[in-house]
Amino acid sequence: MQLSVEISKYPLADDYIPAIKDFIERLQSIEDLSVVCNTMSTQVFGDYDLVMNTLNVEIKRSFEQFGKAIFVCKFIGTNLDPALKPHG
Repeated sequence: MQLSVEISKYPLADDYIPAIKDFIERLQSIEDLSVVCNTMSTQVFGDYDLVMNTLNVEIKRSFEQFGKAIFVCKFIGTNLDPALKPHG
């Protein structure tokens, strides 16, 4: 099963950019995940188990490394990666 997730991360710190960049770079380093970033969110596409296992590890690591943060996520059970042109 394929999965699409849109994630917005809001670190509760004055110096928030490093925490966001680190999280995104870690996601981008995972083979077989497609990661698309814009100014509002990060979108992750791939196999359900790979996406969920990766998010489990990386969200926990983010809390441990950078402290408090809010993650807002939306999930849809299909791959809507724009590179695949799912909307024609």
